[in-house]
Parts: sequence; structure tokens; C-alpha cells
Amino acid sequence: MRMQYSTVEPQALFFIISKYSIEHHIAHGEILLYNISVPRYPKQLIRTIQRLRSEGKTYGEIQKILHLRIPKSSLSWQCKNVILPKSYQERIDVLNAISLTKGRIIGAEINRLKREQFFQLILKNNTPVAKMIKDKLIGKIALAMLCLGEASKYNPKTKKTFYLGNSDPKIIIIFLQLLKKCFPFHIEKIRATVQCRADQDTIALKNFWQKTTGIPEHLFYKPLIDPRTKGKPTKKTNYHGVLRVDYFDTKVQLELESLSDLIYNELHSKNQ
Repeated sequence: MRMQYSTVEPQALFFIISKYSIEHHIAHGEILLYNISVPRYPKQLIRTIQRLRSEGKTYGEIQKILHLRIPKSSLSWQCKNVILPKSYQERIDVLNAISLTKGRIIGAEINRLKREQFFQLILKNNTPVAKMIKDKLIGKIALAMLCLGEASKYNPKTKKTFYLGNSDPKIIIIFLQLLKKCFPFHIEKIRATVQCRADQDTIALKNFWQKTTGIPEHLFYKPLIDPRTKGKPTKKTNYHGVLRVDYFDTKVQLELESLSDLIYNELHSKNQ
């Protein structure tokens, strides 16, 4: 009796093929691969799918409405002759725009989380390094590098002072704190000068820098106003001018410059 495999499950079919030779079964007509039935959908279901499609529903929406996981390729085949409404393309454009907007919002949030994780990792790695600044020798190296880039250089023809000026309060505070940590510090050796634009309030600027640095009022020189800025309004509302800090100690200046030269020579020799 001929065995019929038109509705055999694929797993069972592969088992039979592996058990018996393909040539034997083909010769006896027992297995005809083209007899394996392709899944068919009820006509009523197909008509419903086509109706929904003609109303302008997307394949995804049809799946949700019918609560069926019909492959979109199958839906496309069943609806190949369906005429879509004129408003369909406009609706698709709106849906695509909404989807794109959602995608951008989700992407932006993902990128924000990634940046936050990255910054947290940097913070974790750098925290123990930052604490090393409490070591006097490391602080001295940091101060020498700061002065190499920002402070005045020694000149025997000028007064016995060196200075550092900057508009960033962080730079000024680092300079003062490292001076206190690395050398015998005397506040009376400090002189501070506010350098600002013509339209700025010099009293307010002086109060800002005095509060920021802790330098007593009597150690401030008279503010210096840049004459080139007359008639030119200041655009940066949070600009507090430049604070120049003079420190009357040539020995400290020479020691820092010597250290920066030695560091340069050490790094330069390693590069040869």
C-alpha cells in the first residue's frame, strides 16, 4: 500500500528520508516532495485581510487586528491585487515620521546613558589619581607645569615678583592652593589686580574675586581697565575679568622654573 506523506510534519519527513534511501522511495513513488502541502488560509480570512488592506491598514496593523502571526510575505502575496486608498501614502509618511521621531528620542536617551556611564567610569578611574595631589612632591610638579604654561618667566631686570593671570577661577585657586602646599606661604607676599573691560563694574568684580580666592581686600591693587574696550559692550554676562596674582618670592619662581626644565629634559631624553 502506497504511503501518503502529503501532510507529514517536516521533522518526520527528514527522519524518513534519513532512514531510507531517497532513490528507493522515489523509484517506488512513495515520497513525492511536491505533494507536501503548503499551508493555506481560509477564504474568509483572506477576504478579511484584503478588506483591511483596501482600507489602508499596514501589514503590522492587520496582524494586530486579527491577532494572528501571519508572515508579512504571505500578507503581501494575498494582497497583491488590492487597490490601496489614495490617502495611504500620506498616512505611511506620517507613520514613518512618528517612528523616526521615536527612534531619535530613544537613540538620544541611549547615547545619554552611554555618556553618563562613560563619565562615571572616568570619574572612578581619576578619583584616586586626583587624591595624589595631596602629596607635596606631586603638587610641586603640578604647580611647575601650571606656571610653565600660565605664569610670567624670570627676568633679572624686572622686579622680584612673578605673577599668574587668568579669567578662570579654577586656575587661580589651584595656583594659590599649590603655593600654600608646596612652599612656606606668606599671604602678605600676595598682590591681586582685577583687569577688566570698560563697561564692567569694578567694585562687583573685586568683591567676586575677593570672595573666590580669600585674598584680603587690602592686598588688592586698583583695578586696571582696558582702554581698547571703551564703547564695546561685554557680550559674556558671566565674564568676571582677569585676576592677576603677583607673588613676591623670586626663590619660589626660580625653583618652579628649574623643576619644569628638569621635567622637560627628563621627558626629552627619553624621547631620543
